[in-house]
Amino acid sequence: MQFKNPEILYALFLLVIPILIHLFQLRRFQKVEFTNVKFLKSVKLQTRKSSQLKKWITLITRMLLLACVIIAFAQPFIPNTEDFNDTHETVIYLDNSFSMQANGQNGTLLNEAIQDLINTLPENETISLFTNDATYRHTTLKALKKDLIELSHSPSQLNYEAIYLKGKQLFSNKNSATRHLVLVSDFQQNTTPLSFEPDSTIQLKLVQPKSTLVTNISIDSLYISNTTAETIDLRVKLSSATNAIDNISVSLFNNDVLLTKSAVDIEKKAETTFTIPNNTIINGKLVIDDVGLSYDNTFYFNINSKPKIKVLGINETADDTFLKRIYTEDEFNYKSYRINALNFNLIPEQNLIILNELNSITSALQTALQAFKNDGGKIVIIPSNDIDLKTYNETFRVLDISPFKNQNSISKQITNINYDHPLLANAFYSKVTNFQYPKVEQSYRFTSSSNTVLSYEDGSPFLIGQNSAYAFSAALHSENSNFKNSQLIVPVLYNMGLQSLKLSKLYYTIGQPNTIAIKTSLGQDDILTLDSGETTVIPLQKTYSKSVVLETEDFPNTAGILNVKNKDTTLQNLSFNYNRAESNLSYYDLSTLNNVAIDYSLETTIDSIKSSTNVNALWKWFVIFAIAFLIIEMLLLKYLK
Repeated sequence: MQFKNPEILYALFLLVIPILIHLFQLRRFQKVEFTNVKFLKSVKLQTRKSSQLKKWITLITRMLLLACVIIAFAQPFIPNTEDFNDTHETVIYLDNSFSMQANGQNGTLLNEAIQDLINTLPENETISLFTNDATYRHTTLKALKKDLIELSHSPSQLNYEAIYLKGKQLFSNKNSATRHLVLVSDFQQNTTPLSFEPDSTIQLKLVQPKSTLVTNISIDSLYISNTTAETIDLRVKLSSATNAIDNISVSLFNNDVLLTKSAVDIEKKAETTFTIPNNTIINGKLVIDDVGLSYDNTFYFNINSKPKIKVLGINETADDTFLKRIYTEDEFNYKSYRINALNFNLIPEQNLIILNELNSITSALQTALQAFKNDGGKIVIIPSNDIDLKTYNETFRVLDISPFKNQNSISKQITNINYDHPLLANAFYSKVTNFQYPKVEQSYRFTSSSNTVLSYEDGSPFLIGQNSAYAFSAALHSENSNFKNSQLIVPVLYNMGLQSLKLSKLYYTIGQPNTIAIKTSLGQDDILTLDSGETTVIPLQKTYSKSVVLETEDFPNTAGILNVKNKDTTLQNLSFNYNRAESNLSYYDLSTLNNVAIDYSLETTIDSIKSSTNVNALWKWFVIFAIAFLIIEMLLLKYLK
């Protein structure tokens, strides 16, 4: 037995006082005269014996009464566990990812966990709590209650290894403390196996609330499958996490106006197509009727007006007909000039500049190209068979391109394609291994093979470059190469033009790095903002003379259509959607894990932690004993003669 206030036990020394009072009574007997002395002596002897017995019983009862009162104030108890006297620390991870929108027995899994915390955890107990997007260190439930009630779902999900490490970091440095790390999650299955590194200093407890959700349908993505002068075909991809479902309604809205509906039968995966007018600005929204997770039932997209990409061809004597066939008027504004007739004032206005087989690059053109590149422009260099190697290499140096070595007169075939290069991303449906290899009669050798896009059979580069500048190693005219007749020339040069102006996509995914070019010219102190009507976000941005490049990842963090604004002027709209990774309804089997405590209710887990700090309080029993002894004393004084 232990005492909450052991210092009060010193009051037991006060029990000496009633003993002294009983032993040293100063009361004197009164003399009473009787006629019969013999009878008096007999009565006196009997009275003294009865009085002495009553005094001793009363003394014992009174001392027990006082002792019980003193012990009750000392609050005795018996601890439930052996580690009761240890300091206890509790860290709780609360998964607020979208998969916790699934319904449990009493609302969503997240709401169930929050209610268990509020109803079970003592208000003034110090804990640390963290979610996927917030951390509360060394606080109390009383201080957390408002934040817990208002807790919303997060578009990001920490991986379980990061959760475990972060939870351990939130503990204090008290080595003697008993540490409880509680992870509350549905433990949705991903590509990596679930495991936790054993740690003898931490008691790991996993809480996996069970969902009643048996099916979930998600809008995964969309893309333009076909384009004509009048219409655009939008292809929508859907997926189901469980069994086949028939007649799923898919609605297409422009702003809040319903354009059309479609019914889809889905088994694991399905697609449907919507045809909409071309050359029309669409603030689109796709909606499905699904009782599963709600976050993936809506998909936003935008079709904005598409500016033409400006391409400038600078030629010497070579024919540029192949460039005109690639950069057509429907997507590009292609202009071609001979070097001796070039107006240098046109260069800053372009998106892509192609030096088509110049014999030399003048210092004036080199300076203009460097300024153009620094302002976000893209450059492609096609050498002639007879170049001024010095001026070319000086230009390559300022453009961060590997310089040329001497010319090589051995005929070579172009056999290798770097499918991982950003220029060729999504350019091919599959890797082509057997195609008609174009050949080159004369070529230059680069001093480095880094950033190779296409290469010869001996591994040396035919085309190198990345982001802002590309260079071929050989002239492309028909006498030197048949590359212009190859199936490779269109995806290569077309992508160079397409990537020279990063037009906004149909949609962007929250939580992934996005680079978005907005065609506009800003004043010195102007910035672009993303406005949803309720909130405004200032993204990271790089300003160039003709455009502003926005970079987003974690913000904005709410799906929807946002207005790109310069002050009060709306430039265009962008759509952001949540990542669909949380739509999966597969969960880890925690029973395979070792050295962890597993439960399916946070309430049960908190009760088990509290039981190690709970006690069996005994002070009420001592109050009952004190009352009992008081009653006994009163009965003794009244009835015992």
